[in-house]
Order: sequence, then C-alpha cells, then structure tokens
Amino acid sequence: MLAAAVLASFVSFLDGSITNIALPAIQRDLGGGVITQQWVVDGYLLTLSAFILLSGAVSDAFGRLRVLRVALVAFVATSLLCAAAPTAEVLVAARLLQGVAGALLVPGSLGLIIATFSGRAQATAIGRWTAWTSVSQLFGPVLGGVLVDALGWRSVFVIGLVPAAAAMVLLGRVRDAPRAGPRPAIDVVSAVLAAGGLGLLTVGLIEVGGGSHAVLPVGAASGLIVVGLVVLAGFLLRDRRAAHPLVPPALFAARNFSAGNATTLFVYGAGGIAFLVPALYLQQVLRLPATLAALVGLPATILLIVLSGRFGALAGRLGPRRFMTAGPLVAAGGMLLWLLTGVGAGQVWFVAAGTVVVGLGMSMTVAPLTSAVLGAVPGSESGIGSAVNNAVARVAGLVTTSAVGLILGGAVSTAGLGRVAVVSAVLMVIGGSVAFAGIRGGVASDAD
Repeated sequence: MLAAAVLASFVSFLDGSITNIALPAIQRDLGGGVITQQWVVDGYLLTLSAFILLSGAVSDAFGRLRVLRVALVAFVATSLLCAAAPTAEVLVAARLLQGVAGALLVPGSLGLIIATFSGRAQATAIGRWTAWTSVSQLFGPVLGGVLVDALGWRSVFVIGLVPAAAAMVLLGRVRDAPRAGPRPAIDVVSAVLAAGGLGLLTVGLIEVGGGSHAVLPVGAASGLIVVGLVVLAGFLLRDRRAAHPLVPPALFAARNFSAGNATTLFVYGAGGIAFLVPALYLQQVLRLPATLAALVGLPATILLIVLSGRFGALAGRLGPRRFMTAGPLVAAGGMLLWLLTGVGAGQVWFVAAGTVVVGLGMSMTVAPLTSAVLGAVPGSESGIGSAVNNAVARVAGLVTTSAVGLILGGAVSTAGLGRVAVVSAVLMVIGGSVAFAGIRGGVASDAD
C-alpha cells in the first residue's frame, strides 16, 4: 500500500520538477517570453489547486483507490497531449487538464496512508512517503535536463508513463477498506466558487506581471485580482453555511491542523518561487545547458531524500514544533546566499550553495509539517484533510509563481534573483514563526 501511494504521488511530483527545467526550451520553441513559462507552470497549478479540495471529498465518497486509478489514466492521457502540443496555447490548455488529474493523485495517496497507519507509525510512514516522493525531485531535473538536451522538451511529458504504469500495477493488488456509514455528500457550488476565484486571481497576477507579453491592460488585470478575491471570500462564506461543506470547519478546531496549514501557506509559497527562478537563472543568465543547471540542484535533493524520513521519525518521537520552526529559518538562510550572485565571480557556486542549504531546511520541515497537520485529522476524513493541506500548499505556490513576473521585473536577471531571494526568505521566516507560536505538543503515541 505504501509503495502504491508513493508511486501515485511520484507521478505528480515528477511532472512538476521535470517541467521547470524544460521551460527555457519550451519558450524558445513556442515563444511567448516569461508569461508563457508562467502559464506552463501555473496552468497546471491552477486546476490542481482549484480541484484538489473537491478531489479530497470525491476520494472519501467514492473510494481512494478507485479515484487514484482514474486519475492515473487521465494523467497519462493529458501528458501525451502536452507532448504533442503544436502551440503554446495548446500546451497551456493541456496543462490545465493535466492539473485536474494531478489534483486527484496526492490527496488520495496520502489519504491511504492516514487511513492505514496511526501514531508513530503514521509519522514514520509520512516521512518515508516524503523521502521517496523526493526522489522525483532528484531524478526530475537531471533526467529532464538530459531529455531536453538529447531529445527535446516534448520528451519530458512522456517519461511519466513509466511510474504511472508501475503505480497501476501495485494499485491492482490493494483493496479499499469497507465504507462505514453513508456516502458523504459533495457541495458542488463551493467547488465552483473555489475554482472560479482561483482562476480569476491567477490570470490577474500573471497578466499584471506579463510586461509586453501580457494580453490584458493593467487595469483589467488588477480588476480580475479583486474579483477573484471577492469570489474566494464568497467560497469561504458558502462553505461555513453549507449543509455539507467542502472543507468541514471542525477540522480547523484542531490547533495543529490550523497552525500547520498556516505554516504550509508561507513555506510552500516561498518554495514556489525558490525552486523555479534559480533554474531559469542558471540557463537564461549564466547560459548553462539544461543538464548542468539540473545538476546544480542535485545535492539539495539528495539531502531531501536522505534526511526527510529521519526527520519524520524524529518528529514522531519529539514532536514536530522544533523542526517546523528551525527548518524554514535554515532555508531562509540558504535563499539569502543567492544575494551574493550580484557581488562578482562565482555566481554558479553561490546559487549551488544556497540551494543546498534550502534543501537542508526543507528536509527538516516537510515531513514533520505533514505529520503535524494530518496527525490531527480523524481517519474518516483523511481524504479531505490531506486535500486541504495540499490545496493550501498548491495555492501558495500558485500565487507566488503567478507573481514571479512582478518580482523579476518582466525578465530573469541577477537583480531579479536577488529580489526573489529576499521575498522567499521573508516568507520562510514568517512560516517558521507561525509554527513556533501555533504548533503544540504533537508527540505521537501508538494509541493516537
């Protein structure tokens, strides 16, 4: 079951890590400047974020394994559509569809783990899930760089068929636990409001920072941002009053769930730009080939793989608070090292050193954070609990990557990387502070 859950998530994580390294090649082939790169990333994140809450409710209602199987088939089909895209517009449309399939993968796989394990075993299983899914971040950029240099960017969307097939085989050997009680109802209106609000907000942020490649004038784009925020506020009001809320308010009564999701918002918001912009900088400013640019981030990913499981196990024994506090502060220090790229020679080494420290900080943070949040969720609501946390993470990354054009000033540059370093470091420090103030206890026991 754990192997099946890991591989199902692996497909989604691999797509994110392998696509970033291909962005400069996609831009060279299909055109469109920074705004095309943003939409290739954010098109996927948009529908992933918009439908991830709905997917959690769907998984709880119709069975996690059934939903995972459907999602894997859909993900493979949309990946092939991405690979065959003749224009930037078709690629973005395919990425939007791919995000819907991706929204069903991660909550379902984590829901399997939460429903199967408890106490310290749950914390350890989440740590292992984090470590093994981090392998996608190891192989993704390096494999993506090799594929882009050797076969072109289209090949990065085909390679995901291998782990998808393996996940399907393993899922065929696992059975869903029998349902206890009636099938929960799903509030479709809330799902529509969430999707619409996120869509409007994303389009507005991307167009505001799109520069000469923007389609909408700044005034119209700013109006979309305002309308998107209003629609999202409507979603929150609707969800609080709905008979069958998409996000049960009772979940947030658990202190670690609410504080953990607040930490997630800032940590993953910082990570959204911190893992995107340096890869672009290495290729578009320092002119490294895609493979070498990917190798710069390799040590950081190795740290994530080696240490995530250990920090997850330690969080199970000692509680997650200290790791969720220290990890973001360490990551912030690594981001500030990128400011040294503007000092003089050795820019590649400063980017590499900062990335390694960021990887160390994230390896301290991710598994304890996931354990703290999901350990506060009842097993019967593990699907929606996982979906809420993943939605917060994806929305945070969606908003910050949508604002990349604004932060960079319309083009990737050394000064722009410095601004990204400061913004992401500040977000990390806030995330660590929220964890320190909000997370309580959390030392798991086998009886939990």
